[in-house]
Amino acid sequence: MNSKLKNDQTDFLFDAILSLKNKEDCYRFFEDLCTSAELKAMSQRLVVAKMLTEKKVYTEIVKETGASTATISRVKRALFDNDTYGYTLVLDRIPGEDK
Repeated sequence: MNSKLKNDQTDFLFDAILSLKNKEDCYRFFEDLCTSAELKAMSQRLVVAKMLTEKKVYTEIVKETGASTATISRVKRALFDNDTYGYTLVLDRIPGEDK
């Protein structure tokens, strides 16, 4: 875990996120918390991670998501080169997703 990220404010944010009960709660909270560009960027990175785990190539990911190759590379590093496994953790838990 990145100790640079761990602090009381981040803990408070994560506690707030964990208190959300459904998608409607998420939409309401994240609309207040983030700009639409920030939320779209986070959503895009998660979709890129999903596509990388499905062995999609960069050109296909760029075409489908509009993500830059720099973003795809960053997500790929986080997905396959880091020991946090955050993307994998979430992707494995999303209901209805093929494993």
